[in-house]
Amino acid sequence: MAELHAVRRVRGCLAGLLAASLLVGACNSGGSSGPKSGASSSTTSASPVRPIDWNAVDDAIGRKGDVMAGDVHRYSFPRTDLKVTLDGTALKPGFALGSYAAFVAAGQDALVMGDLVLTEAEVSPVMAKLQDQGIEISAVHNHLLREQPKVMYLHYSGRSPDAAVLARALHTALAASATPLGAPPPSSPTAPDLGFDPAAVDRILGQTGTTSGGLRKYAIARAETVTMGSGGDVHLTPALGVGTVINFQPLGAGKAAITGDFALVGAEVAPVAKTLRAKGIEVTAVHMHMTDDNPHLFYLHFFATSPATDLAQGLRAALDQTNSTKS
Repeated sequence: MAELHAVRRVRGCLAGLLAASLLVGACNSGGSSGPKSGASSSTTSASPVRPIDWNAVDDAIGRKGDVMAGDVHRYSFPRTDLKVTLDGTALKPGFALGSYAAFVAAGQDALVMGDLVLTEAEVSPVMAKLQDQGIEISAVHNHLLREQPKVMYLHYSGRSPDAAVLARALHTALAASATPLGAPPPSSPTAPDLGFDPAAVDRILGQTGTTSGGLRKYAIARAETVTMGSGGDVHLTPALGVGTVINFQPLGAGKAAITGDFALVGAEVAPVAKTLRAKGIEVTAVHMHMTDDNPHLFYLHFFATSPATDLAQGLRAALDQTNSTKS
């Protein structure tokens, strides 16, 4: 008898709980006076982009930037003050010594991201200035081997409702180094003779390069969409520094030096590294540049000197191992 009463009490409690849950569910679903949790996030992701006052950004940087695809404003800071050699080759600033900052609208914020070329002694003071002003450091590493003097590369990103605040923070941080802050010298309107056939290199790579600063350059996007930020609100492109970069520096008599980096998903790293080394191209570093990109990318840096068309064939073999766009 006592067991029967206990069963009845349990059944009564369960019935009460069921009724209460139905009542709460009806209150939550009935009517439209209260926002749903999903509606709030949907509204945030669909909110209009706040326009950026680019004149204010230019004033904070001290000059105008290059306007690129996706309304990315990019400011270059080549380390023309550094005289760096590698295996006896003097490296042009645009070849492997180019700091940059790329700004773009990101919902209600502005985003800045980039890569700073620094001497070892400059890394800590520049990092401290960036962090003091709310700009995050995502990577510090080498890109090359055996270069003299040694240079390091600091990757960073920051967000703010005010793009000019980010620009002033970046300017303050760069002032802690010897980085020239003035506008880079203009490129010659006449393309120089590179000493090798750039059209032949284009054909081999299956890409169309550009010639500037005495270099042949390629920027190759990933074929899939790469994003970062809350809800993936920033689409990452070569204008923002996300993609495979290949630079050719002429050495005369049809030869060139090459450097740059492949933007790779994890499964592509080993086959690309193996292919490059089999083609006589040195792998000099493998690392990440960002912490919240999706898919998460690794960057494989390389260096070699040889006839330009031979180098292009090795690079093409490696590109064929990747999910990269075709020209």
